[in-house]
Amino acid sequence: MKKREILHEKVTYTDMRDLVERAGELYADRNAYSFKRKASQKEPTTVTFPEMRDAVRGLATEFLARGYKGKHIAVIGKNSYEWYCSYYAILIADAVIVPLDRDWAAADLADTVLKAECEVLVCDPELADKAAVICEKTGIKDVFYLAPVTEETEAEEEKAPVITIGDLTEAGKAKFAESSDVYFNNSIDVNKMSILVFTSGTTGKGKGVMLSQNNVLSDMTEVVQYVDFGKITVGVLPPHHTFGSSVMIVGHTIIGAEIYISSGLRYIQKELKEIKPEHMVLVPLYLETFYRKILANIKAQKKEKLFAVMTKISNFLCKLGIDLRKKLFKEVRAAFGGELKMAISGGAPLNREMVDFFEACGIGTLNGYGITECAPIISVNHTKNNVKGSVGFVLDVEDLKISEPNEDGEGEICVKGPNVMMGYYKDEEATAEAFDEDGYFKTGDYGKIGKKGALFITGRKKNLIILSNGKNVYPEEIENELNTVPGVLDIVVYEGQSKRGLQHNAIVAEIYPDAEYIEKNEITDIKAHLQPYVDAYNRTAVPYKKITVLKVRTEEFPKNTLRKIMRFKIDTTID
Repeated sequence: MKKREILHEKVTYTDMRDLVERAGELYADRNAYSFKRKASQKEPTTVTFPEMRDAVRGLATEFLARGYKGKHIAVIGKNSYEWYCSYYAILIADAVIVPLDRDWAAADLADTVLKAECEVLVCDPELADKAAVICEKTGIKDVFYLAPVTEETEAEEEKAPVITIGDLTEAGKAKFAESSDVYFNNSIDVNKMSILVFTSGTTGKGKGVMLSQNNVLSDMTEVVQYVDFGKITVGVLPPHHTFGSSVMIVGHTIIGAEIYISSGLRYIQKELKEIKPEHMVLVPLYLETFYRKILANIKAQKKEKLFAVMTKISNFLCKLGIDLRKKLFKEVRAAFGGELKMAISGGAPLNREMVDFFEACGIGTLNGYGITECAPIISVNHTKNNVKGSVGFVLDVEDLKISEPNEDGEGEICVKGPNVMMGYYKDEEATAEAFDEDGYFKTGDYGKIGKKGALFITGRKKNLIILSNGKNVYPEEIENELNTVPGVLDIVVYEGQSKRGLQHNAIVAEIYPDAEYIEKNEITDIKAHLQPYVDAYNRTAVPYKKITVLKVRTEEFPKNTLRKIMRFKIDTTID
């Protein structure tokens, strides 16, 4: 087994205040964030680490002055500098942040805020209507805007409060200037619930995950040791998700990297070319989208053979220690700004063909594995030790076991460590069910440890198909084989059911086609186009893993805000 090569010395922090304060000193000459308030803004607004620290000091001081210590504060909004500052300030005030998805319906948000027992609401100004519904149902009086009221949102000014996070920050800065005692003397319990995350779920209704500051800090300080991050990234992950908040907000403060806060998916291509990020933290969907578009462009220019020849030449030269990928694949790399050296992905397995493609272009991909309940990272590949096809190496702070492994060493992944959640909020039954008799958290994912010590994910326990002959079929394994087929945008594999009940051994592949590809190639019979690829797969697959039914959807699969398919909402009938 290859020795783990540490790239960054591990630094521990007593709490989030310690992290913010030390970052302000250590990275005094660096930008922490940059962003544009409007698409028309020519140059990004920049915020240095000391400026971010001062803003957090002010906001936390004001929260404490208003008596918010210990209270639950709901934060609902898009990626923004104020969202990030609110995250730190709430935790430093020893309150509890409840990050919620701004795209949820007002009624669902209100129900969750009520369930979470929130007493304060922080939201985007354009969510004023939703805020009104929440306040009416919960009785919340303290409501603050994340961003200033602009020309686009001024119509909402009469409907909602006009106090912004910026207003609170300035008020707190004045108090801090008079005396910093309130801020620095505030006791912070790093082992109590500080973050209450309601998972969106892909297999059913989410639960409230209770995380402490120690959960997140122990997780992130471990991860950053083995990854060669760049100096700047473009932040695209939703901040209400733990992958977005822990890795992007906390992780990047630890390493002192700048986050350009994306204005949204419609601007991402332009932002990548302008900002020229050196690394990206993504979910597979983003990489798959980029991959498909690049391949389509190569095909449109009739450069498939040229690209294949260049790849062979490049790979040969790399073996000799000569790396010309930046020059050879300049055109492909330009789509990412030209400076991207690494993409860190989590949330789902990465297709091997796609990983090889990006690596050939000089863009490394490090796949990792995590779950909200583990704050969220469980394992990650290392810059100096990247095992393809795996989700990397289990963090040193964790104890991982494979429960009841089969003959291939596959079983449920169970984890114990300081990054594992405290439990589910006010749900003792669900909490008890989530842990085994030895105190290990049961992830619900199947996997195995490979020969090199890396973790491989096989599939979700809830997605597992158990055939009548006792054989196990992991849908994700088949999906990964077919999700790069030309014309496939999304694919879900499941065991089909008829109106009379379960059709044992009926493996269904349901596909949502790539409309852009279908139109460009003038394909009139989509199923006829896809069938040969399914037949090719079946010829090499073991008998019990062969696809017996191919379905083509006309509507997109139901997805959550991380663009993960919600399988429990799919109709699995086949007749």
